[in-house]
Amino acid sequence: MPYITKAWPPWPQFVESKGELRAGNARYKQEIIDKYGADGIRQSWLKTCKALNALTAEIAAKGSAIIPVLTLDEILNTSEESKEELKDVGCFVVRDVVPRPEATAWFQSLKQYVADNKDEITGWPLETPIILDIFHSPSQQAARSHANVLKMTRELNSFWHDESGVTSPEQLSYADGVRIRTPGIALADSYNIDAGSLARWADPSYRSVYSSIWSGEPEKHDPYNLGLRKEANPKLFPGPAHSSILRTFQGWLALTEAGPGDGSLMVYPNVKVVIAYVLLRPFFAPPEKEADLLDAEKWSLDLESNWYPGTFSDDSQLLSPESHPHLRLEECLVSIPKMYPGDTMFWHTDMCHAVEIDHNGAIDASVIYIGAAPTTHMNLLYIKDQWARFKNGMPPADFEHGKDESTFKGYVGEEGIFGGEAGKKAAGAI
Repeated sequence: MPYITKAWPPWPQFVESKGELRAGNARYKQEIIDKYGADGIRQSWLKTCKALNALTAEIAAKGSAIIPVLTLDEILNTSEESKEELKDVGCFVVRDVVPRPEATAWFQSLKQYVADNKDEITGWPLETPIILDIFHSPSQQAARSHANVLKMTRELNSFWHDESGVTSPEQLSYADGVRIRTPGIALADSYNIDAGSLARWADPSYRSVYSSIWSGEPEKHDPYNLGLRKEANPKLFPGPAHSSILRTFQGWLALTEAGPGDGSLMVYPNVKVVIAYVLLRPFFAPPEKEADLLDAEKWSLDLESNWYPGTFSDDSQLLSPESHPHLRLEECLVSIPKMYPGDTMFWHTDMCHAVEIDHNGAIDASVIYIGAAPTTHMNLLYIKDQWARFKNGMPPADFEHGKDESTFKGYVGEEGIFGGEAGKKAAGAI
């Protein structure tokens, strides 16, 4: 059944008076205008807002039913036509990647690991952590190196293309955290796009990924061009929200059941149009009359302001109905289908998403974060460093606030990596 949140708490307000007004921010917009022209920006704005009219109506009507659900065999053997349909939506559920009993056993092991080391484990939010700063528990190592996980993420990496021949879809195992969310704990709203924020405008390599959007042809934007994306620097502005590596798809593997409203995930099921709108939004100022707010023609080009709505250089790109009105976020952020132990959820690295605010279920909602990370030069450098840190009892570089897990009760080290040579290669050991 389609599922759309009907009652929203107050949204965060991203207004210029409370924004990050970094001196010189406006120059990034001017550099884009100088290269691509103001007419291209204007044309893209009008085309994108028009496309959003149809897109938002479709999502609002279909709700969570718009999110594809596949089996592992289907994702590994999908036709090119079906693959293109998946790429258009940009997110999907893959069922039974790991047998349910095995995933359930991982959850029990993880719970014990957390209980045994609770005095050392931190997380977010600080008061009642649900996203935990642990990266090398036996459950995480087993999940990341599981043969089915490696096969599936390799397939997802192959959705992207790079004609240079210097990259590979072979999966690299990025060590990320876990979520264990008990019922009844509410979270602050955080509707965001990861992989950097201001860097998308400021970093010339990152900027080039979106050249079609800047030049007036947003319909030609290719969100799966690894040849361009592999050089982008999402950490141009350092911050704890930014990852050092490119994940073609962010994702996680479910350890417990969780349905809509049970503290699971919400996504905006489109990549191409939404990212175009987010990138173009700082170039335009809204009309004075509120009645004209959704009329794209009434918005005026603004190259002077240092304000980028919802953009804070050390955080993910944030969104709200006030700052990004044409997205119709309240109608188009939809909960994913019910998940079971061993199922996986993946979403494109440019996709807007959020953990559900409320957990109204009866059991813990738990996942292991596992993204699809291809073999690129920068990714491989990070993974090799991650392995060296792992061997020396240090947390991954993206999570330097983490602890030395080699001192934790239940830690098994390198012995916890499954998948034979493939698992060790993905982890950076060989």
